[in-house]
Amino acid sequence: MPNEWRRGEYMITTDPKRIDLDVVHATLTASYWATGIPRELVARGIEHSLPFSLYHGDRQIGFARIISDYATFAYLADVFVLPEHRGRGLGVWLMEVVVAHPTLQGLRRWVLLTRDAHGLYRKVGFKELSAPDRYMELWEPNVYTKPGGSGPASP
Repeated sequence: MPNEWRRGEYMITTDPKRIDLDVVHATLTASYWATGIPRELVARGIEHSLPFSLYHGDRQIGFARIISDYATFAYLADVFVLPEHRGRGLGVWLMEVVVAHPTLQGLRRWVLLTRDAHGLYRKVGFKELSAPDRYMELWEPNVYTKPGGSGPASP
């Protein structure tokens, strides 16, 4: 059953049926971390995640999703608040709701990647890696635009 939180004229819900995929896809495909991501991959990612949608009235203005085994690990992804709604504490509220979600309590490890929002995530307990030498990655930065990738080839 989806959860819902309210603060004045704003609401956060985990109801996947309420997601405005047009807003989420448009924001992600223009982001630095998911440039060019195909709409069908956004939909598939959401389908296999715990989504948190932020609304102002009936309009979706923010989003975050958790990828997790719900036992030991969670990866926070695709967090955004639309520019015209920033500066109101909504990003902090969204992150407070995410880390307090009942299904995500007792996890051993949470991770995320960010280029420029370290301050936001520190407010809810995230910090730099305690052992960065233990982490490895297989990263395909152009997977959505390269020939044979998941998206259209670059012109």
